[in-house]
Amino acid sequence: MDLLNLTFVISLAALLSLVCCSYPVSAGDIVHHDALAPKKPGCENDFILVKVQTWVNGEEDAEFVGVGARFGTVIVSKEKNANQTRLSLSDPRDCCKPPKNKLVGDVIMVDRGGCKFTEKANNAEGAGASAILIINNQKELYKMVCEPDETDLDIHIPAVMLPQDAGVTLEKMLLTNDSVSVQLYSPKRPLVDIAEVFLWLMAVGTILCASYWSAWSAREAATEQDKLLKDAAEEFPNRRSDISSVVDISTTTAVLFVVIASCFLVLLYKLMSYWFIELLVVLFCIGGVEGLQTCLVALLSRYRYFMRAAESFIKVPVLGAISYLTLAVSPLCITFAVVWAVYRNTTYAWIGQDILGIALILTVLQIVHVPNLKVARGDKSGEDGIPMLLKIPRLFDPWGGYSIIGFGDILLPGLLVAFAIRYDWLANKSLRAGYFLYAMLAYGLGLLITYVALNLMDGHGQPALLYIVPFTLGKTLEIGNKTA
Repeated sequence: MDLLNLTFVISLAALLSLVCCSYPVSAGDIVHHDALAPKKPGCENDFILVKVQTWVNGEEDAEFVGVGARFGTVIVSKEKNANQTRLSLSDPRDCCKPPKNKLVGDVIMVDRGGCKFTEKANNAEGAGASAILIINNQKELYKMVCEPDETDLDIHIPAVMLPQDAGVTLEKMLLTNDSVSVQLYSPKRPLVDIAEVFLWLMAVGTILCASYWSAWSAREAATEQDKLLKDAAEEFPNRRSDISSVVDISTTTAVLFVVIASCFLVLLYKLMSYWFIELLVVLFCIGGVEGLQTCLVALLSRYRYFMRAAESFIKVPVLGAISYLTLAVSPLCITFAVVWAVYRNTTYAWIGQDILGIALILTVLQIVHVPNLKVARGDKSGEDGIPMLLKIPRLFDPWGGYSIIGFGDILLPGLLVAFAIRYDWLANKSLRAGYFLYAMLAYGLGLLITYVALNLMDGHGQPALLYIVPFTLGKTLEIGNKTA
């Protein structure tokens, strides 16, 4: 294996070890395993996220997200059906004893600890509270359940847990203002959000474009090689293509990829911190710049206005011969990546991230070639990371967030699909008789099943390759066995 292949495999393995699974963005971390808290009469609610909207002195203020308890009454799902109710602070704070003050329909805020959750709820209901907000002693949310031996579960007020930081803010509101009121409701997610449709189209479209680009480049390279063989007397020492050299993934390379990716995952687990995230951002920007530059040069060089600039080269220290067209588009690509990195936490930063990500994926699928099906059967999956993913904001989801897909869920199956179309073209197979059409359909169906499973499992993250690989690889092997 030469130095170019080794360097590229190490970089690609490090990248894909972060991004081979796809998960949605959650509204908050929730600890506690459902299996440890079986349902029983009086304690059989489903765990739901709850919006807690606040008003201070009649003016709408901050909104918090909590989680409903297994016990108590079910919280309404529509905002219009939720009452705006005065918020009071419990005395005693833990509400392990009946509150000293009569609440008369107030929502009471209490601290976690000291006694059972159900005991707090019964005391609050006995004092006249209409709902109870229990503030966790940690930043995470906690699923409030019932003990196995509990019997006093006839609770008729809703119970919601809020994270520690929400409790601190609410307490400041109560101590510094005359009136604080809250509204509790739990809006339902739509069955399908348009973001998932667009994300599906982005993933499928990226593989489709990358596959045709890879096959077209391979055909052009073969044609040029034939021409050079016929004109062996002529030499072109200064000629250089702007399209990056092809890297073939051999069996050794595939094994090396798995080993490096596994080691990088361990390193990621041990060193995950702010500076490590910043390092990933820098690496993503470097890859995005290279990808965007390669795509722009390949696209512009097709037009006669830019052909001369694409075919004229200048020697640059360290980098070697580079076309004038590459030099012209590089500052634009670098500026784009830097602007995204600076403003990556803004509302519309996902657009820049997706552009850089798609350009990077297109370039990788153009550069990396799977030479045979034996190598393609070695796909492995890892974990997803940030910012190595495509994402689109959930437009009609009341909980907001993003629908996301890791680069690995596009790159790894894309290698197989790109191999299929190159094989079909070289073997002069028609679209219906070849592998590519069925591999492409299998990928689209596998990704669609991923989103169906995501919705059926109430938004819990799904490893997309778990569904995509059996469809794409299985269908390809099936066709191969039929034509063998």
